[in-house]
Amino acid sequence: MVGAGVTGTRLPTPGEDVADDPEAAVAWVAEHLGDLALEGPDGVRASPAFRGGQGAADAALAALDVTGYASRRSQVLPERSRGASRMSPYIRYGLLDLPAVWRHVADAPPRDRTKYRDELLWQEYARHVYARTGSAMAAPLRYGPPRTGPWEGDAWPAEMLCVRTVTDELRGDGWLVNQTRMWLASQWTVRAGWDWREGEDAFFRHLLDGSRAANRLGWQWTVGTGSGKPYGFSRWQVEKRAPGLCGRCPLQDACPIQDWPSEATGPRVPVEPEGLRAGSPPALAGPAAVEADGRAPAAVWLTFESLGDDDPALRAHPDLPVVVVFDAPLLARLRLSGKRLVFLAETVADLATRRDVVVSRGAVPGALAGTPVAVTHAPVPGFARRSAAVDVVERHPWRWLVRPTGGPAQSFSAWRKGVRTP
Repeated sequence: MVGAGVTGTRLPTPGEDVADDPEAAVAWVAEHLGDLALEGPDGVRASPAFRGGQGAADAALAALDVTGYASRRSQVLPERSRGASRMSPYIRYGLLDLPAVWRHVADAPPRDRTKYRDELLWQEYARHVYARTGSAMAAPLRYGPPRTGPWEGDAWPAEMLCVRTVTDELRGDGWLVNQTRMWLASQWTVRAGWDWREGEDAFFRHLLDGSRAANRLGWQWTVGTGSGKPYGFSRWQVEKRAPGLCGRCPLQDACPIQDWPSEATGPRVPVEPEGLRAGSPPALAGPAAVEADGRAPAAVWLTFESLGDDDPALRAHPDLPVVVVFDAPLLARLRLSGKRLVFLAETVADLATRRDVVVSRGAVPGALAGTPVAVTHAPVPGFARRSAAVDVVERHPWRWLVRPTGGPAQSFSAWRKGVRTP
């Protein structure tokens, strides 16, 4: 029987109705995963801005035109003037890989192509830093948090219209343009002085594209722990990037961010993570070629890092059943927003229209006990821990845009000079 070796709690595989209907996806998540969601079963909602699944990802890529990206990428309002590509949720889960998106913009205007590809390289750099530092990325990489002036009240005060507008989008859509991510991170830590790791966790719970690699690196560079140069959020950015917003704010005549924050770079950390230095091996980079022990896999294990049709292990075994595990202990600890779980359910349902998919809920080693699997390597610490307890008989390489080397990684510019792009 298909999936007979998979233990844990077997869930009904979400069907075509879940792939096509957001309400059906919400109902499936509420019933089977709702107790793990941030909002609880009754609060699960779908993002009104994004649908999960390979079909949605392919449609988004086909429609991607980065003409004007260089000049409009940081625009916040009006929304119709935004230049952000909105590809990040699909990249995050491997529905689109960075090499495919890189190729797609090859014919774009040169200035826009260069700027957009720089953003793809930043995503790759974040993965490299995570692959090289692992869990050490949860601590300041190079400097302590900035020393800030006094701040009273919440870090994200609802009475500030700029903050409320952006946090409503974060909690509602599960996505933000990069400019407003910087606003919220700077406001949280650089101005209010709150712990950046708690703010990063808030982002991670809500953002559809939340990844420890990109999310943590973005926060560290914004608040200065990764660069030594804190980004100062003030009214000037709001008036430039979201014209008209300040004029509607109840605090327009008493703006608490009227001037630049009095941030000061924190002290250097005593010892930077070894993985940032030149010559450090990329510990989590994974194999450069398929590693196999000669046994035949019984299933393909898809991780949430790589759920797309082009996953190398999936491609290599078109006739094998696919196993997806919702890691209940991990999800109970993370408390992700229901909209992220709905996005994932839609993605699994979409895949199930083409492949035999077995869905399980439980700890990954227990859910896959007794099942020899083929899997694509994921350059994250969690994969290293879980795959070590799983019978992996075939490990496929991660689809890097630029395979990690031992070059310097203390800064994006230093790393960028040392890599060869496609």
